Amino acid sequence: MDELDKGILGLLSADARISVATLARRLKVARSTIQARLERLETTGIIVGYTVKLGEAARAGRLRTTVLLTIEPRAQAAILTRLKSIPEVERIHTTSGRVDLLLQLAADSTQQIDTVLDQIGEMQGVKSSESLIHLSTKVDRAV
Repeated sequence: MDELDKGILGLLSADARISVATLARRLKVARSTIQARLERLETTGIIVGYTVKLGEAARAGRLRTTVLLTIEPRAQAAILTRLKSIPEVERIHTTSGRVDLLLQLAADSTQQIDTVLDQIGEMQGVKSSESLIHLSTKVDRAV
């Protein structure tokens, strides 16, 4: 990925609806160059889709929670399978720190979060968990 690719990704992350012509104009290259680069970025899996990034107004009614899980090593596959079946689980990350998995949950109420946390805690192979309810977002640079 060169500077042009990074420029394309930067502009698209700010506005996924930006036209190829506008991309070309802002990056000072030919429209055909942008089109070819987009096709390559899509083919190589760097761009896997174009989406809408929701603002705070759309997320206002949802509570987000980060859950830090410590699990038994041989239980990871089974735990991941069960976690994937819980609709409130938005993201699952493995980590290199003191915990094994980092989850992001989204729910409509603290009661719903509590129910999900109980489900997770009852899973065979879960040794411990710690949950952190998100209060507000101060910076969001996620692409």
